[in-house]
Amino acid sequence: MSSSQRASIYERITADILAAIERGADKWRMPWHHDGSPAARPINVATGVAYRGLNILALWAAGEHAGYTHGLWGTYRCWAKLGAQVRKGERATLAVFWKRTDGADSDDEDCARRPRMFARGFSLFNIAQVDDYSAPETPRLPESERITHAEAFIAALKVPVVIGGDMAYYHPSTDTVHLPPFERFKDAVSAIGVSVHEHAHASGAKHRLDRDLTGRFGSFSYAMDEAISELTASFILADLGLACEPRPDHAAYLASWMEVLKSDPRAIFTAASKAQQAADWMHSMQPSRSQEAA
Repeated sequence: MSSSQRASIYERITADILAAIERGADKWRMPWHHDGSPAARPINVATGVAYRGLNILALWAAGEHAGYTHGLWGTYRCWAKLGAQVRKGERATLAVFWKRTDGADSDDEDCARRPRMFARGFSLFNIAQVDDYSAPETPRLPESERITHAEAFIAALKVPVVIGGDMAYYHPSTDTVHLPPFERFKDAVSAIGVSVHEHAHASGAKHRLDRDLTGRFGSFSYAMDEAISELTASFILADLGLACEPRPDHAAYLASWMEVLKSDPRAIFTAASKAQQAADWMHSMQPSRSQEAA
């Protein structure tokens, strides 16, 4: 794949996500906001494996635009193998997988010596775009059990939490997450969402993921870390089966997000990648089943 073709993939996906953001800007509802239902998590219909990183965001954006109500996706060939048929005229959604290159086609001698990863595009269709396939029933725990699980999930991250005041934030110098008292929140799900967001900020600490955005994004680094934390929270809340709702205090960052995404076609790839990394760290902190049984 040529460099111009690779650039086209970055630009097309960025354009689709930007369009989804702009459609929801007046209500502050972004493509990563969801109701926490099983359908909120994009899943490969053949393998049952959840999509990751940028592909989650790209599929959410496509689903929001088309009004899809289920998270099952597959390639044309995949659906055909399952006996289903993609309807004529249906528009595919562009997703990406990452391929390693040895840099041999680079004019830069240093780059030619080290392997690099680049995006290759492939096309996906939602279950709403096919005939002759019925989605399996997806069991779901009662909300009270999902909330209890989410609270244990956050506690396992072992980031000190300070309760008090009327603002939620992460304080890097003390490595503490600060949250208002529970009664300041609309409900338990809202409190969990804010807590996960602030813990996502904490994941970037030097002794955790060492997430430093200043070199690339300069004055936009703070807004980018907000975007990364927003995406991390949306990924984790989907995993936990809880809704991810708009936060009015993040409206102030929207203009900055839009500016950097428009100026750098790969910025959304970076944000989604860093968010997936943060979500992976959170999952890695959870006790294993063997530890729970001990």
